[in-house]
Amino acid sequence: MPGLRREEVAVLAGVSPEWYTRLEKGHIDIVASNALGAALYSPVLDNPANRRNIARFDFLDARAADYYPDHDGALSVAVALLRTEAGRNARDPALTELVGELATQSEAFRTRWAAHDVRAHKGGVKTFNHPQVGYLELAYDSMELVAAPGLVLTAYTAEPGTRSADSLNLLASLAATETADPAGRRIPSSEGDNCWN
Repeated sequence: MPGLRREEVAVLAGVSPEWYTRLEKGHIDIVASNALGAALYSPVLDNPANRRNIARFDFLDARAADYYPDHDGALSVAVALLRTEAGRNARDPALTELVGELATQSEAFRTRWAAHDVRAHKGGVKTFNHPQVGYLELAYDSMELVAAPGLVLTAYTAEPGTRSADSLNLLASLAATETADPAGRRIPSSEGDNCWN
């Protein structure tokens, strides 16, 4: 609504002004999810050092090697996506900070960054080795949000009747008892209906 201050919009949205500012600027990799999305990406979201950023998790969190069955491929994709974003927003200070942090702390990142590969994030298949439910092979489709340039919505699905579908259903059952508040803390689902990350 025109004329509302950022703090007022945050109150109406049920989030903190600081979190709303981060969402508005698009500086965090996972800015929102439903409960199942939060459960799927729980290794990324549960470690505050990752700051909700998948690339930071991929390169700086030791659990990433177990989380991705094809860890090497996941690292290459992460860098190619960052390269694409850097081409679009070369002066984005948060992106520059992230690339600098990864370059100084990860040889695997530096090597891939030097290759100058780029990639669009539209759709395909991703595999995960989730700590709670094991192997997942999920199709994904991504679309840029027209009303929020720079933000991308990604939906994951499992092929019906597969082991991955069963595992995803199990993860959904586990996640149904929890949601997250705007600060990302786990709370019982009776205390909140939405999961924001």
